[in-house]
Amino acid sequence: MSTTNNLPAPGTWLIDQSHSSVEFVVRHMMVSKVKGRFAEFSGTITVAEDPAQSKVEATIATASIDTRDEKRDEHLRGADFFDSDTNKEITFVSTGVVANGDSYTLNGDLTLKGVTRPVSLDLSFNGIGTNPWGAEVAGFEASTEISRKDFGLEWNVALETGGVLVGDKITINLDIEATKAAAE
Repeated sequence: MSTTNNLPAPGTWLIDQSHSSVEFVVRHMMVSKVKGRFAEFSGTITVAEDPAQSKVEATIATASIDTRDEKRDEHLRGADFFDSDTNKEITFVSTGVVANGDSYTLNGDLTLKGVTRPVSLDLSFNGIGTNPWGAEVAGFEASTEISRKDFGLEWNVALETGGVLVGDKITINLDIEATKAAAE
């Protein structure tokens, strides 16, 4: 399969949840970092003939959060943070792709807890291949940093030593494998 402008061939690519990850990192107690992930997500990458016209749409189930601590995960699912009973999904819809040499900036609208804000992700295309079942796959990595307060996630506790329990900045890291959809 040939690529144009360091991207996979035009067409629709479906995110393969079992070979992808949606992870985040946030500062804890001002001295360490907590890492977490979401286990349930899906999305479509539509690569256009003109790469700048390519589109990405993705959905993440807020209840699928996993930080390796069930009590913390329950708190994160609750009203102080995601309010997963009411806000079941985080969504991302791209608004544009900009080439930066061999990498890209993926711009889009992120909706979290009912608040939509523009975000820009640093995006890299890792290449293409054919899986053992004959399907074409493509790999991508993307990352960004957001302010959780921008999305209404303001809960916190002041520490006696100064600072707060949970940092405001959240780093989001995506490792995505997508499978080319069958031609219609």
